[in-house]
Amino acid sequence: MKKYLNLFDFKQKVNYKTEVLSGLTVALALVPEAVAFAMIAELSPLTGLYAAFVMGLVTSILGGRPGMISGATGAVAVVIVALAKSHGVEYVFATVVLAGIIQILAGAFRLGKLMRLVPLPVVYGFVNGLAIIIFMSQLDQFKDDSDHWLTGTPLYIILGLVLLTMLIIWGLPKLTKAIPASLTAILVIFGIVAFFGIETKTVGDIASIKGGFPPFHIPDMPFTWETLKLIFPYAGIMAGVGLIESLLTLELIDEITETRGRTNKEAVAQGTANILSGFFSGMGGCAMLGQSLINISSGARARLSGIVASVALLIFIMFGAGLIEQLPMAALTGLMIMVAIGTFEWVSFKIINKYPKSDIIVGMLVALVTVLLHNLALAVLIGVIIAALVFAWDSAKRIRARKHIDEDGVKHYEIYGPLFFGSVQMFNDKFDVLNDPEKVIIDFKEGRIVDMSGIEAVNKLTERYHKVNKKVYISNLSSSSHKLLIKADEVIKVNVLESKKA
Repeated sequence: MKKYLNLFDFKQKVNYKTEVLSGLTVALALVPEAVAFAMIAELSPLTGLYAAFVMGLVTSILGGRPGMISGATGAVAVVIVALAKSHGVEYVFATVVLAGIIQILAGAFRLGKLMRLVPLPVVYGFVNGLAIIIFMSQLDQFKDDSDHWLTGTPLYIILGLVLLTMLIIWGLPKLTKAIPASLTAILVIFGIVAFFGIETKTVGDIASIKGGFPPFHIPDMPFTWETLKLIFPYAGIMAGVGLIESLLTLELIDEITETRGRTNKEAVAQGTANILSGFFSGMGGCAMLGQSLINISSGARARLSGIVASVALLIFIMFGAGLIEQLPMAALTGLMIMVAIGTFEWVSFKIINKYPKSDIIVGMLVALVTVLLHNLALAVLIGVIIAALVFAWDSAKRIRARKHIDEDGVKHYEIYGPLFFGSVQMFNDKFDVLNDPEKVIIDFKEGRIVDMSGIEAVNKLTERYHKVNKKVYISNLSSSSHKLLIKADEVIKVNVLESKKA
């Protein structure tokens, strides 16, 4: 049963049955997550559910990665909780709208390509940290209302239901892939609990999800410069967190499906979704790695699954709240634990003694920051900075100079490697200004000047030779290095002998 689905600019061969069933599975998994994240932000459960509906629908239609699921997320909830406490939900709605505008601008200026700067160890750390967070967040289901660990019969019941859910999700695909294992597991556990009248925690025990269509309204707050100054920092952080988590999720789904998403298009879609979410009473959000993996692992590859998930979620809110609230949390807990297991990059353990130690440390640090602070943007930023510094340090050690004196008594320094802020000191140590002959040529055929520090290093070296009445020439500059020296010509004076290297 395979046909073609054409929505806007996307044409994809679609298995309708797989897409619909996968979308229903995702919708069921979205309910407790959206409610939980709204409560983290100290907002109404419906605020998280409305955000999941709007974010999921808009990004499924307009996004740059078919099959990826967006909704209310913990990363965004952590950002806005302080604002929600101090100024209330209306300011949160305005912040979500402003964050969406920032994300659209990021996509319009094609800043999605900056994801190229995120190295693989950072991605591993991000994914592993998020997997640990997903797993740890499920442990609350093993506690009672007093936040004490369950014991006795209640513990054995929920453990048994969770393990049975995990067993079905693991084992069913080995027997048949006709129906999604995740949806089957949820329905089986629901049937067992209902048939035998087992007392266990349900979705309704967390919060009521009953509501109507998301109401449209303009945030009720003063539109002043003071308000903008208040919400802009929150909006900026929210936009950054949302884009980082969304684009990293996009890259991971790309890797799993062996296809290629469009980062800038996804940034615009995320921004559009957040703007509409703010106007339709939602807390905003971004891509959800867990739900995206549920969708992809169920076989979904097109936009239809995300659309079905969003519409089904709205139907649950408007018409099916009573039924959905009876779903056992054990089934959803087992599902999310399997997501955590599938999310974790187990290959990380195999590469510990095979990859550079610096990469392993970066990955572990990113995972640690992600778990401890629940701040994905900060974790990724720290990882990128450390990885960049390590790269700069390694590159600095690569600069070398081969020396020889020709038959005319001219000393040649053949430079190998990049000359930049990190390698300036080692570059200067290569030269013997006082003992060199009257004419010196510095050959950059195998090297290049990278930045202002490199230009200034060449300038100061030239001055040192001039002070002892010796001439120094620069030869074989690359075109980019030559341009840097030409632009700095009014500030420094360097004799360029030739520039043959392209």
